[in-house]
Amino acid sequence: MSDKKQLRLRQTVLVLIAFFSVRIASDFTDGFGATIATVHAPVLSREDYGTFSAITYNIAGLPQFISSAITPRAESISEIGKKLNIYDVVHVQEDFSYNDALYGTANQHPFRTRSLGNVPFGDGLNTLSRFPLRDLERIQWEDCTGADCLTPKGFSFSRIEVAEKLFIDFYNVHMNAYNDLPAAAARRLNMMQLSSFIKGKSRSNAVVIMGDLNGHYGYHYDNIRLLLNTLGLKDAWVELRCQGKVPSSSRKLPGGNILASTDTCESIDKILFRGSNELQLVAEQYAFEKTLFTTSNGTPLSDHHPVSVNFSWTRLRKSNKRVF
Repeated sequence: MSDKKQLRLRQTVLVLIAFFSVRIASDFTDGFGATIATVHAPVLSREDYGTFSAITYNIAGLPQFISSAITPRAESISEIGKKLNIYDVVHVQEDFSYNDALYGTANQHPFRTRSLGNVPFGDGLNTLSRFPLRDLERIQWEDCTGADCLTPKGFSFSRIEVAEKLFIDFYNVHMNAYNDLPAAAARRLNMMQLSSFIKGKSRSNAVVIMGDLNGHYGYHYDNIRLLLNTLGLKDAWVELRCQGKVPSSSRKLPGGNILASTDTCESIDKILFRGSNELQLVAEQYAFEKTLFTTSNGTPLSDHHPVSVNFSWTRLRKSNKRVF
């Protein structure tokens, strides 16, 4: 099936889901800003330096019959929830129909954002964390195209305490999809909206952005450089795989086979970061997780490969120069 036919099919199915789901909308009106915490929450330390691991993963949680992932969704997402346990902070996108499987008994993260539910009500964005997670906000894009307009797609903000009284502002992002010119134009506006929000919300704070940006530095019609140039952010892949050199742009359409990518290719799934006057934040290790999140026969559990970064951090005196 061509990409255009597949898109039209998804749009039609999502409209039907929206129509038949209106009568249960009230099921998802409580707890939008709440987080789930278990008795296994850790005691935070007052150390002056430390490390944490972070991963972003589009888990392809649309209903089975319209998902582009080829493995059974409930079973696969349950396995994803288990495999995510080794990471300290997790961002997932497209967490729609199978959140119960993701948050099932196999997952052990003590802090998890409360799901908004299935399409068309949920934004598909959730955070799982080993550290306390506060001040959750969900922001819908002001611009979208096609099927992306059928859910409140956007980004979320949360403030995570990685050590006692040491906070990092985390952003979980899922931008407008597809590379046709109208879709790319909406995505550029998404980027501007995100940048403006971060300027206001996280003006002097350490920041980590993780998510499915659906864009490339190497695509002329994307503007991801805006985050680097105006917010002082660094891209972990650029820093650790490209010696700090951002790929040059081209008007040629990016390759569409995400699962064929390697860590030498630019992924649409990205992790960007910066420190602050109080916190030096360094990306120590980047991984394109192509083998861990697979079935026993090597089939990917989603239609994306996740990317992860190991970070180190150091507390700084407020009088020190800001370190990004």
